[in-house]
Amino acid sequence: MDAIDREILRELQQDGRLSNQELAQRVGLTPSPCMRRVRQLEQDGVIQGYRAVIDPEAVGRGFEVLVSVEVRRDREAVEAFEAALQDIPDVIEAYRLFGSPGCLLRIAVADLRAYERLWIEQLTALSGITEVNSQIIMKRVKDHTGLPVNL
Repeated sequence: MDAIDREILRELQQDGRLSNQELAQRVGLTPSPCMRRVRQLEQDGVIQGYRAVIDPEAVGRGFEVLVSVEVRRDREAVEAFEAALQDIPDVIEAYRLFGSPGCLLRIAVADLRAYERLWIEQLTALSGITEVNSQIIMKRVKDHTGLPVNL
């Protein structure tokens, strides 16, 4: 990957809807080689997809909670827990961690009542869970805007 590929990545992270012509102009290429580079970055798995960034409030999910979860430390329990998370759409991110807590979840729901219902009916009901701690997000200080792509 060279400096032009990195510049392409920076530009697409800022605006994934750029036309190939505009992207080519911004990175100093003609459209044809620019498109070849983008396609190669996609084929290589460097560019994994394109998404719209949605305002959580606009879709009724403005209440976010970070949840640390302890799961019994055996393979079956961890695998069952991770598989069960795939069926809970309110869990928008999930990470298995080294140390304690064993797992960190980011949850987006409508309000406190919706989170309480999720907590009671789904989270604490999962097999292998030994502890659930919730931290309600007061304010988003910095949004994820993409990965730094150094030259």
